Amino acid sequence: MKNARYVILAYTMALAFLLSACGTPAPETIVVVVTATDAPATETPTAEPVPSLEPITLGGPQNGEALKWIDGSALIYIPAGEFIMGDNGFDAPAHNITLDGYWIQETKVTNRMYEQCVKAGTCAAPKQELGGPVFSNPQFANHPVVGVTWDEAQAYCAWIQGALPTEAQWEKAARGTAANINPWGSANPSCDLLNYANCYGRTTNVNAYSEGKSPYGLFDMAGNVFEWVSDWYDANYYSQSPSINPTGPQSGQYRVVRGSSFETAPEQVSSAIRRYNEQGDSGRDIGFRCAVSEPQPFAPYCQLTAQIPAGTEAVETACTLPQGAVVSNYCSQGDGYAVVNISFGATWEERGTRIQCQEKVEGGIRQLICRGPVGIESTNEVVVCNPACTNQVDVSGMNPVCPSGYTLDPSNGTCSYTPILAQAGAGGCPLGYVTQESGGQQFCVAAPDAGGSCPIGTYFDDLAGMCAPPNGESAAPYGIDNPTLAAQTYAGCAAGYTYNENFQCCQASAGGTYPGCAPGYTFDTNLQACAPVAEEELGGTGCITVRVQTFKCSTPEDKVCAPIQSEAHCVANLSCKWNEKADACELRPSP
Repeated sequence: MKNARYVILAYTMALAFLLSACGTPAPETIVVVVTATDAPATETPTAEPVPSLEPITLGGPQNGEALKWIDGSALIYIPAGEFIMGDNGFDAPAHNITLDGYWIQETKVTNRMYEQCVKAGTCAAPKQELGGPVFSNPQFANHPVVGVTWDEAQAYCAWIQGALPTEAQWEKAARGTAANINPWGSANPSCDLLNYANCYGRTTNVNAYSEGKSPYGLFDMAGNVFEWVSDWYDANYYSQSPSINPTGPQSGQYRVVRGSSFETAPEQVSSAIRRYNEQGDSGRDIGFRCAVSEPQPFAPYCQLTAQIPAGTEAVETACTLPQGAVVSNYCSQGDGYAVVNISFGATWEERGTRIQCQEKVEGGIRQLICRGPVGIESTNEVVVCNPACTNQVDVSGMNPVCPSGYTLDPSNGTCSYTPILAQAGAGGCPLGYVTQESGGQQFCVAAPDAGGSCPIGTYFDDLAGMCAPPNGESAAPYGIDNPTLAAQTYAGCAAGYTYNENFQCCQASAGGTYPGCAPGYTFDTNLQACAPVAEEELGGTGCITVRVQTFKCSTPEDKVCAPIQSEAHCVANLSCKWNEKADACELRPSP
């Protein structure tokens, strides 16, 4: 429901203070660190009175509105209102819930986002889970971060002014107000809608499945990895919960986990299914996203990385296929193994977490020695590719752009914060700004940049025709040189950053970093900017898929899942899976 907000946009300009041109150190990589220095003193001219702007009516954030946020993510606005929660499962009776409006991240938190918090000194590095993406490997920068406990996920969310979403917030964002079975609707899950049932066999980019987005435009609300939410788990909570803004039981033994993973069976994908896990546990298929109820305007970063606008097309190149074949299978110390011969010069990766391969050269033949899961016979895949013919994105001739309020240094891709005076010049306002008029004078306010995006911390307000922070404080001087108003308006900086009064921006502490490329982008060293990319995983032109079978060589003892008789209780426990043919609860296979 649209709520009009009325605010006074009072630009009390300090024309007597002009910010001198400042040099900014160049970054060595896309992770940039700046040491700001004070501007030299200038002679103070006589200030002239500046009239205040008349009140500006803001339309406020609308359904599905996007907001760039301080960790490089995008927040999506979920409007206030009622929805149906639950699907009449054993622990999820359908009931009406009303929530206040809130913002939630468009994607799961990625390795790149989480790295910024680690380097800011606020977050602990994730645990490297067997079979999970390697946190420090740039190839997996856009994959969801895994190997984090509930407390570590909550600490990250607090760092960006948020918290893990409540169960109710998560489910509304996933299902919308029409009680969808799945994020995309009632259609059955398939491999073009989500990463599940070992379609791919491992984590994928958080924005890879655009056809499977939720009604509010959120990615991966089903598949890829499970997600921590804030609530304690209680099978009976739905029958006791308040109907307005429920936050879960006061205490419990387990924390709720929602969504599904790259291994989840088709019948277990439904968005209303509740699961749980121990608060201190982590896994190769458990990640998270954050909700921010009332985003407050942090000051702009002193530096950002330039970006190539989206809209470029992928270009495929024909080439010779590599060779790959399974040549033997055997058991060793209870584990099943397979040997795969592959071409020299080819790249490869396991398609799934049920096998782990190591490379060696023996007798002039390049081989992969692949170990299968313990206790089961399994068929998995290895993708082998000719690196000369993977899909590329053509960004030739594209010019990097900076957000409004920033100036580009094309030699290193650095966007340095350089706010302008609010009063429009003879030629009007520069690119990235629009004019507001009051008292016979025109003033410049922030607008979308050349790439169509508002500055971090603001959204485009359709009614006002300008970029505004979501708290309705339209006087926030994004891109405007006004030290006094900036100090009064901004909510400081995130932990790991220091507010520089002269530059009116957040400066990274020693060893800290600024936001890297957003999901769907990677740093192009030739253009010195973030450029849109195709799916980063191997596949497509120039690749073959080798099916690798491993034997069952031992039988693990199951004391956790075998005693569970109910399918509903079985799938609620992340350690278990339901075997439909055997009508029994079993341990999930180890990687």
